[in-house]
Amino acid sequence: MLTHITIGAKDKDQSADFYQAVLGPLGYNMTDLGRWALFSCGEGQQPVLVGQPFEGEASAGNGLMLGFRGENPEKVQAAHAAGLKAGGTDEGAPGPRPQGPPGTYAAYLRDPTGNKIGLFCTIS
Repeated sequence: MLTHITIGAKDKDQSADFYQAVLGPLGYNMTDLGRWALFSCGEGQQPVLVGQPFEGEASAGNGLMLGFRGENPEKVQAAHAAGLKAGGTDEGAPGPRPQGPPGTYAAYLRDPTGNKIGLFCTIS
């Protein structure tokens, strides 16, 4: 089981704004910890930390994608749109994904550092 997720950022404040815009519609709250921004969405859920790595400058993880669950297509759409407005780039507009498990609805973004994230829900 995961204990937490960290996402490296070239600019912590810019990336924190992006993740606050994207993860807010999915139920996450942000706490600024100085060097890191902490995103949490309830007890028992692993937190997500965004900031500059201790080893130096962040770079996008090649082959790494983090997936976040939305309650429904409207939440996925809202998170995707907010991410674009907050400096993210589109990697796949919201819509059904027939190549995934039945009922998969998803959208994809890259954060300001270039990390790829997915937004997912299941529809009937």
